Amino acid sequence: MSDDIVCRMNKIIKELNKYAYEYYVEDNPSISDKEYDIKYDELVKLETETGVVFPYSPTQRVGDIVLAQFQKYVHRGRLWSLDKAQSVGAIEEWHLRNEKIISDYNLTHEDKLPQLRYVLTKKFDGLTINCTYDESGLLAKAATRGTGIVGEDITAQAKTIKSLPLKIDNHSLVEIHGEAIMTKKAFEQYNKKAKVPLKNLRNGAAGALRNLNIKETARRNLSAFFYDVGYNEGKPFKSYVEMMNFIREMGLPQDSYLKVCTNMDDIKSELEYIHGIREELQYDIDGVVIVVDDMRTREVIGYTVKFPKWALAYKFEAEEITTRLLDVEWNVGRSGRVTPTAILEPVELAGATVKRATLNNMDDIKRKGIKIGCRVFVRRSNDVIPEITSVVEDNLEETKTIEVPKKCPYCGSQLIKDGVHYFCENTLSCKPQMVKSIVHFGSREAMDIEGFSEKTAEQLFEKLNIKSIADLYRIHKEDLMTLDKFGEKKSQNLINAIEKSKNCDLASFIYALGIPNVGKKTAADLCKKFNNLEGIQKAALDELVSIQDIGETVAKGVIEFFKLDNIIESINELLKLGIKPYFKKINIESNVFKGKTVVVTGTLKNYSRMEIKEKLESLGAKVSSSVSKKTDYVIAGESTGSKYEKAVEFGVKIIDENQFENMI
Repeated sequence: MSDDIVCRMNKIIKELNKYAYEYYVEDNPSISDKEYDIKYDELVKLETETGVVFPYSPTQRVGDIVLAQFQKYVHRGRLWSLDKAQSVGAIEEWHLRNEKIISDYNLTHEDKLPQLRYVLTKKFDGLTINCTYDESGLLAKAATRGTGIVGEDITAQAKTIKSLPLKIDNHSLVEIHGEAIMTKKAFEQYNKKAKVPLKNLRNGAAGALRNLNIKETARRNLSAFFYDVGYNEGKPFKSYVEMMNFIREMGLPQDSYLKVCTNMDDIKSELEYIHGIREELQYDIDGVVIVVDDMRTREVIGYTVKFPKWALAYKFEAEEITTRLLDVEWNVGRSGRVTPTAILEPVELAGATVKRATLNNMDDIKRKGIKIGCRVFVRRSNDVIPEITSVVEDNLEETKTIEVPKKCPYCGSQLIKDGVHYFCENTLSCKPQMVKSIVHFGSREAMDIEGFSEKTAEQLFEKLNIKSIADLYRIHKEDLMTLDKFGEKKSQNLINAIEKSKNCDLASFIYALGIPNVGKKTAADLCKKFNNLEGIQKAALDELVSIQDIGETVAKGVIEFFKLDNIIESINELLKLGIKPYFKKINIESNVFKGKTVVVTGTLKNYSRMEIKEKLESLGAKVSSSVSKKTDYVIAGESTGSKYEKAVEFGVKIIDENQFENMI
């Protein structure tokens, strides 16, 4: 193939990408659709004749494929949730806290922080996507948010978004976050031809990106807005405005609204403005995002376990509508709690058909005066489960008082009241409790039993009489082969996964036990404090509350949990069956990384970006995002970028993952 043909193909690709940007991002096309099609057809012809297709060619946007399954993707930088405010008062409190932090810092430091500046952007109601561009500027991966640490690979689906560039003019690895959305125009055009019409814009976008049929994704004609660089191996940004300018310069689509505010009056004015134009927009938004502009100030303000303290999502008021309460259904959760759910006369609310709503508990029901047959106000906020807020005052229909069942609706056992809640104490034979407990125990963040699902758990309970967690470790392959859709291979895989789970880290085991109010992070904090299972089981109240983020309520819950006879028996039984929870204790004082500055580059085999950062910080190291002459170590994984080259240039010690493990 001659160089002239390659040059011609690259010239056409560059022109087509430019025209696509003008059309889809700037809404200002410089050529007609016919002229665009002529150039596109010429490119297709050259690709066919030469057999060469560049990965950034616009012909690669829609593949005629159906994927077998979604693959997991570990984000290089964590995708954080945002703290929420539903009142201006909550924003004012947040603003005052920020001012105090800055004032306190400036009193004790010479490197003063600048005056607070906030940047306001719209909060889009779609599906978060994380796009990774490699050192050559190519779109290497697109993934869903998932847990914020691990998402799903949706690269093929994301490429159908015509405004998303397949190549950018950048030479360092970056992850750029955005929101995939469906416009009202795309929604209407799709529904004109669809056999099953879409309910709302958000579901249209989410359903498209989570569809294994790429052609179906393309039919939805999605758009996207980008607003954050979550991971960057290039030059660090000094401000959010600088970051947004970079995203725009790279050709990624951005919403036109971006407002800098320095006081609450300006913020209030902007909130009113956005709320006023909400209905006029071609896409759905559910609020406004407010972030601190200066990056150094962000570092000082810091993070909580779940979200950055320097950002806030102001949520618009929920939509509300009236409908009739037809009946009440009682459901049993993993803890045995029996909770009421309202069965409603179907009604359209916030783009969805609402048939069910939460009723919280009997005290809440009595306080609101809710009865079967009455008309009620239903609120649906931010795509959470709808809630009955109150009853219609001029309610004249025949009504019936809601009664708590005397027995468990699933197993017939007697219910007991504890506080405002009712519980079924039959933990062994009550199907919903046992099934949900088994599913939680085998989940990825717990014992990580691969291939375990709720349907499988139901079959284990019903057909194999699995009535305890310990029973899982007594299952034989021959038993599994009697279940629906379980052949020899699938049965053996599950047996292998169960066996593999016996060798688990202590934090996963503690989380798997299902201690009330103890999530994975709290489980990890307990392990760091006590180092072993016995220590946690015998922990005193003052020891527990001395752990950061553990209050008295959680501490008392942990103590009461490990006093229960059935819990003690269950744990002993699991240990006898071969489960060996381990904890790797790190000696911070003697390890070589204490007080050192460390940079990580490339992909590691055994750690996500967040995990290696937490590991290094637990060793007393400072983790930096850029290499300088003051950097002590660079940990290099696969596919390293410019950080590796800088480390070589500055003579910084470079180690691989194995060397790191040996050193600690």
